[in-house]
Amino acid sequence: MRLHVGCAMWTHTPWQGRFLPHPLPQGERLRAYATWCNAVEGNTTFYATPARSTVESWAAQTDPRFRFVVKLPKAITHERRLAGADEELGTFLHAMEPLGPRVHALWVQVPGSFGPGDLGALAAFLRRLPGAYRYAVEVRHQAFFADERAAGQLERVLADAGAEWVPFDTTTLFRSPPTSDAERDAWTKKPRVPRRSRALTDRPIVRYLGRDATDRTVEGWQGWVATVVAWLREGRSPTVFVHTPDNADALALARRFHDEVRARLPEVEPLPEPMPAEPPTLF
Repeated sequence: MRLHVGCAMWTHTPWQGRFLPHPLPQGERLRAYATWCNAVEGNTTFYATPARSTVESWAAQTDPRFRFVVKLPKAITHERRLAGADEELGTFLHAMEPLGPRVHALWVQVPGSFGPGDLGALAAFLRRLPGAYRYAVEVRHQAFFADERAAGQLERVLADAGAEWVPFDTTTLFRSPPTSDAERDAWTKKPRVPRRSRALTDRPIVRYLGRDATDRTVEGWQGWVATVVAWLREGRSPTVFVHTPDNADALALARRFHDEVRARLPEVEPLPEPMPAEPPTLF
Protein backbone atom coordinates (compact mmCIF):
# COMPACT_ATOMS: atom_id res chain seq x y z
CA MET A 1 0.00 0.00 0.00
CA ARG A 2 1.33 3.42 -0.94
CA LEU A 3 -0.15 6.75 0.03
CA HIS A 4 1.25 9.91 -1.52
CA VAL A 5 1.09 13.16 0.41
CA GLY A 6 2.41 16.60 -0.36
CA CYS A 7 1.97 20.35 -0.53
CA ALA A 8 1.21 23.04 -3.07
CA MET A 9 4.90 23.92 -3.45
CA TRP A 10 8.33 22.60 -2.50
CA THR A 11 9.87 25.84 -1.36
CA HIS A 12 8.26 28.30 1.06
CA THR A 13 9.99 30.97 3.14
CA PRO A 14 8.41 29.96 6.52
CA TRP A 15 9.88 26.46 6.08
CA GLN A 16 13.47 27.67 5.71
CA GLY A 17 15.64 26.85 8.71
CA ARG A 18 12.59 25.36 10.44
CA PHE A 19 11.74 22.28 8.41
CA LEU A 20 14.26 22.57 5.59
CA PRO A 21 17.93 23.61 5.63
CA HIS A 22 18.67 27.23 4.83
CA PRO A 23 20.24 28.48 2.72
CA LEU A 24 19.86 25.92 -0.07
CA PRO A 25 20.78 26.43 -3.72
CA GLN A 26 17.89 26.34 -6.21
CA GLY A 27 18.97 22.93 -7.43
CA GLU A 28 18.70 21.34 -3.98
CA ARG A 29 15.38 22.65 -2.66
CA LEU A 30 13.18 19.98 -4.19
CA ARG A 31 15.60 17.29 -3.00
CA ALA A 32 15.19 18.51 0.60
CA TYR A 33 11.39 18.72 0.28
CA ALA A 34 11.29 15.16 -1.06
CA THR A 35 12.66 13.87 2.25
CA TRP A 36 9.47 15.16 3.92
CA CYS A 37 6.81 14.27 1.35
CA ASN A 38 6.57 11.86 -1.56
CA ALA A 39 4.46 14.06 -3.87
CA VAL A 40 3.99 17.70 -4.83
CA GLU A 41 1.54 19.82 -6.76
CA GLY A 42 3.12 21.33 -9.86
CA ASN A 43 1.35 24.68 -9.68
CA THR A 44 4.08 26.80 -11.28
CA THR A 45 3.52 25.18 -14.67
CA PHE A 46 0.10 26.86 -14.77
CA TYR A 47 1.79 30.22 -15.34
CA ALA A 48 4.38 29.12 -17.90
CA THR A 49 5.85 25.94 -19.33
CA PRO A 50 9.30 25.50 -17.77
CA ALA A 51 12.42 24.87 -19.80
CA ARG A 52 13.16 21.19 -20.31
CA SER A 53 16.47 21.67 -18.48
CA THR A 54 14.52 22.86 -15.43
CA VAL A 55 12.38 19.73 -15.51
CA GLU A 56 15.53 17.63 -15.87
CA SER A 57 16.70 19.22 -12.60
CA TRP A 58 13.43 18.22 -10.92
CA ALA A 59 13.96 14.63 -12.03
CA ALA A 60 17.57 14.63 -10.83
CA GLN A 61 16.50 15.79 -7.36
CA THR A 62 13.84 13.11 -6.82
CA ASP A 63 13.61 9.36 -6.58
CA PRO A 64 11.66 7.69 -9.43
CA ARG A 65 8.98 6.82 -6.85
CA PHE A 66 8.35 10.49 -6.06
CA ARG A 67 5.20 11.85 -7.71
CA PHE A 68 4.24 15.12 -9.41
CA VAL A 69 0.69 16.16 -10.20
CA VAL A 70 1.48 18.78 -12.82
CA LYS A 71 -0.97 21.51 -13.82
CA LEU A 72 -1.48 22.28 -17.49
CA PRO A 73 -0.65 25.87 -18.46
CA LYS A 74 -3.42 28.46 -18.30
CA ALA A 75 -2.83 29.19 -21.98
CA ILE A 76 -4.45 25.78 -22.63
CA THR A 77 -7.10 25.62 -19.92
CA HIS A 78 -8.15 29.24 -19.36
CA GLU A 79 -7.19 31.23 -22.44
CA ARG A 80 -8.00 28.68 -25.14
CA ARG A 81 -10.46 26.74 -22.95
CA LEU A 82 -9.06 23.41 -24.23
CA ALA A 83 -9.66 24.20 -27.93
CA GLY A 84 -7.00 24.82 -30.55
CA ALA A 85 -4.10 24.43 -28.12
CA ASP A 86 -2.20 21.60 -29.81
CA GLU A 87 1.02 23.60 -30.14
CA GLU A 88 1.02 24.70 -26.48
CA LEU A 89 0.16 21.16 -25.38
CA GLY A 90 2.98 19.65 -27.45
CA THR A 91 5.49 22.09 -25.96
CA PHE A 92 4.31 21.27 -22.45
CA LEU A 93 4.42 17.50 -22.92
CA HIS A 94 7.91 17.70 -24.39
CA ALA A 95 9.08 19.68 -21.35
CA MET A 96 7.60 17.13 -18.92
CA GLU A 97 9.24 14.08 -20.52
CA PRO A 98 12.31 14.03 -18.21
CA LEU A 99 10.06 13.32 -15.21
CA GLY A 100 9.15 9.93 -16.64
CA PRO A 101 7.25 7.80 -14.09
CA ARG A 102 7.28 10.64 -11.57
CA VAL A 103 4.29 12.19 -13.35
CA HIS A 104 1.40 10.84 -11.33
CA ALA A 105 -1.14 12.75 -13.40
CA LEU A 106 -1.43 15.77 -15.64
CA TRP A 107 -3.85 18.13 -13.96
CA VAL A 108 -6.47 19.93 -16.01
CA GLN A 109 -7.84 22.74 -13.86
CA VAL A 110 -10.56 24.57 -15.79
CA PRO A 111 -11.88 28.04 -14.90
CA GLY A 112 -14.97 28.59 -12.75
CA SER A 113 -16.92 29.67 -15.83
CA PHE A 114 -16.32 26.27 -17.46
CA GLY A 115 -19.71 24.62 -16.96
CA PRO A 116 -21.90 21.76 -18.23
CA GLY A 117 -22.19 23.42 -21.63
CA ASP A 118 -18.41 23.03 -22.07
CA LEU A 119 -18.27 19.28 -21.51
CA GLY A 120 -18.04 18.63 -25.23
CA ALA A 121 -14.81 20.61 -25.34
CA LEU A 122 -13.47 18.68 -22.36
CA ALA A 123 -14.38 15.32 -23.91
CA ALA A 124 -12.74 16.26 -27.22
CA PHE A 125 -9.62 17.48 -25.44
CA LEU A 126 -9.26 14.35 -23.32
CA ARG A 127 -9.66 12.15 -26.41
CA ARG A 128 -6.70 13.89 -28.08
CA LEU A 129 -4.33 13.41 -25.16
CA PRO A 130 -1.58 10.78 -25.38
CA GLY A 131 -2.17 7.55 -23.51
CA ALA A 132 1.25 7.66 -21.86
CA TYR A 133 -0.11 9.79 -18.99
CA ARG A 134 -2.96 9.71 -16.53
CA TYR A 135 -5.18 12.77 -16.30
CA ALA A 136 -7.06 14.49 -13.49
CA VAL A 137 -9.63 17.27 -13.92
CA GLU A 138 -10.60 19.95 -11.41
CA VAL A 139 -13.83 21.88 -11.99
CA ARG A 140 -15.23 24.80 -10.01
CA HIS A 141 -18.55 25.60 -11.66
CA GLN A 142 -21.33 25.34 -9.07
CA ALA A 143 -23.55 23.28 -11.38
CA PHE A 144 -21.26 20.28 -11.12
CA PHE A 145 -21.81 20.24 -7.35
CA ALA A 146 -25.47 21.30 -7.15
CA ASP A 147 -26.96 19.49 -10.16
CA GLU A 148 -26.81 15.68 -10.11
CA ARG A 149 -27.40 15.54 -13.86
CA ALA A 150 -24.43 17.81 -14.57
CA ALA A 151 -22.24 15.86 -12.16
CA GLY A 152 -23.24 12.61 -13.84
CA GLN A 153 -22.43 14.02 -17.27
CA LEU A 154 -18.99 15.09 -16.07
CA GLU A 155 -18.34 11.70 -14.50
CA ARG A 156 -19.19 9.96 -17.79
CA VAL A 157 -16.82 12.21 -19.74
CA LEU A 158 -14.05 11.49 -17.24
CA ALA A 159 -14.78 7.75 -17.12
CA ASP A 160 -14.55 7.52 -20.92
CA ALA A 161 -11.03 8.96 -20.69
CA GLY A 162 -9.97 7.11 -17.53
CA ALA A 163 -9.51 10.50 -15.86
CA GLU A 164 -10.01 11.40 -12.20
CA TRP A 165 -12.15 14.20 -10.75
CA VAL A 166 -9.99 16.19 -8.31
CA PRO A 167 -11.96 17.63 -5.38
CA PHE A 168 -10.68 20.81 -3.76
CA ASP A 169 -12.15 20.57 -0.26
CA THR A 170 -12.46 24.07 1.20
CA THR A 171 -15.27 23.28 3.63
CA THR A 172 -13.04 23.60 6.70
CA LEU A 173 -11.95 27.07 5.63
CA PHE A 174 -15.52 28.30 5.15
CA ARG A 175 -16.96 26.63 8.26
CA SER A 176 -16.44 29.78 10.36
CA PRO A 177 -15.27 33.36 9.73
CA PRO A 178 -11.57 33.97 9.02
CA THR A 179 -9.25 34.85 11.89
CA SER A 180 -6.07 35.94 10.09
CA ASP A 181 -5.01 37.96 7.07
CA ALA A 182 -4.14 34.77 5.20
CA GLU A 183 -7.55 33.27 5.93
CA ARG A 184 -9.31 36.48 4.88
CA ASP A 185 -7.37 36.43 1.62
CA ALA A 186 -8.27 32.78 1.04
CA TRP A 187 -11.94 33.58 1.63
CA THR A 188 -11.86 35.95 -1.33
CA LYS A 189 -9.99 33.61 -3.69
CA LYS A 190 -10.79 29.97 -2.97
CA PRO A 191 -13.82 28.18 -4.44
CA ARG A 192 -16.73 27.61 -2.07
CA VAL A 193 -18.06 24.22 -3.14
CA PRO A 194 -19.38 21.17 -1.26
CA ARG A 195 -17.04 18.38 -0.28
CA ARG A 196 -16.90 15.55 -2.81
CA SER A 197 -15.26 12.22 -1.98
CA ARG A 198 -16.15 9.79 -4.77
CA ALA A 199 -13.18 8.20 -6.54
CA LEU A 200 -13.49 7.45 -10.25
CA THR A 201 -10.17 5.64 -10.73
CA ASP A 202 -7.64 3.62 -8.76
CA ARG A 203 -5.59 6.80 -8.17
CA PRO A 204 -7.84 9.38 -6.50
CA ILE A 205 -6.38 12.81 -5.80
CA VAL A 206 -7.57 15.15 -3.03
CA ARG A 207 -6.71 18.79 -2.40
CA TYR A 208 -7.59 19.72 1.18
CA LEU A 209 -7.53 23.28 2.54
CA GLY A 210 -7.55 23.69 6.31
CA ARG A 211 -7.06 26.69 8.58
CA ASP A 212 -3.99 28.40 9.96
CA ALA A 213 -4.71 26.77 13.34
CA THR A 214 -3.37 23.21 13.36
CA ASP A 215 -6.13 21.77 15.55
CA ARG A 216 -8.84 23.04 13.20
CA THR A 217 -7.01 21.70 10.16
CA VAL A 218 -6.63 18.27 11.75
CA GLU A 219 -10.24 18.21 12.93
CA GLY A 220 -11.41 19.07 9.42
CA TRP A 221 -9.51 16.27 7.70
CA GLN A 222 -10.78 13.38 9.84
CA GLY A 223 -13.34 12.42 7.21
CA TRP A 224 -10.58 12.26 4.63
CA VAL A 225 -8.48 9.99 6.85
CA ALA A 226 -11.37 7.52 6.93
CA THR A 227 -11.95 7.84 3.18
CA VAL A 228 -8.27 7.35 2.35
CA VAL A 229 -8.06 4.29 4.59
CA ALA A 230 -11.08 2.83 2.77
CA TRP A 231 -9.53 3.58 -0.62
CA LEU A 232 -6.30 1.88 0.36
CA ARG A 233 -8.18 -1.18 1.54
CA GLU A 234 -9.93 -1.26 -1.84
CA GLY A 235 -6.53 -1.39 -3.55
CA ARG A 236 -6.46 2.25 -4.67
CA SER A 237 -3.38 4.48 -4.44
CA PRO A 238 -4.57 7.91 -3.22
CA THR A 239 -2.71 11.20 -3.22
CA VAL A 240 -3.56 13.93 -0.71
CA PHE A 241 -2.28 17.49 -0.85
CA VAL A 242 -2.57 19.49 2.36
CA HIS A 243 -2.97 23.27 2.15
CA THR A 244 -3.55 25.95 4.77
CA PRO A 245 -4.13 29.64 4.06
CA ASP A 246 -0.55 30.60 5.01
CA ASN A 247 0.98 27.13 4.37
CA ALA A 248 3.43 27.82 7.21
CA ASP A 249 2.96 24.33 8.69
CA ALA A 250 1.72 22.52 5.59
CA LEU A 251 4.90 20.45 5.23
CA ALA A 252 4.61 18.99 8.72
CA LEU A 253 0.83 18.65 8.38
CA ALA A 254 1.15 16.54 5.23
CA ARG A 255 3.37 14.11 7.14
CA ARG A 256 0.93 14.15 10.04
CA PHE A 257 -1.91 13.19 7.70
CA HIS A 258 0.20 10.29 6.43
CA ASP A 259 0.96 9.27 10.03
CA GLU A 260 -2.74 9.26 10.94
CA VAL A 261 -3.57 6.99 8.01
CA ARG A 262 -0.65 4.71 8.80
CA ALA A 263 -1.76 4.45 12.43
CA ARG A 264 -4.89 2.73 11.11
CA LEU A 265 -3.08 0.80 8.35
CA PRO A 266 0.47 0.03 9.54
CA GLU A 267 1.21 -1.77 6.27
CA VAL A 268 1.22 1.56 4.40
CA GLU A 269 4.75 2.32 3.23
CA PRO A 270 6.44 4.91 5.49
CA LEU A 271 7.70 8.27 4.28
CA PRO A 272 11.45 9.01 4.03
CA GLU A 273 13.35 10.31 7.03
CA PRO A 274 13.31 14.13 6.84
CA MET A 275 16.55 15.96 6.13
CA PRO A 276 17.61 17.87 9.28
CA ALA A 277 16.96 21.59 9.07
CA GLU A 278 20.23 22.30 10.86
CA PRO A 279 23.61 20.54 10.56
CA PRO A 280 24.45 18.13 13.41
CA THR A 281 26.51 19.52 16.29
CA LEU A 282 29.43 17.90 18.05
CA PHE A 283 27.76 18.06 21.47
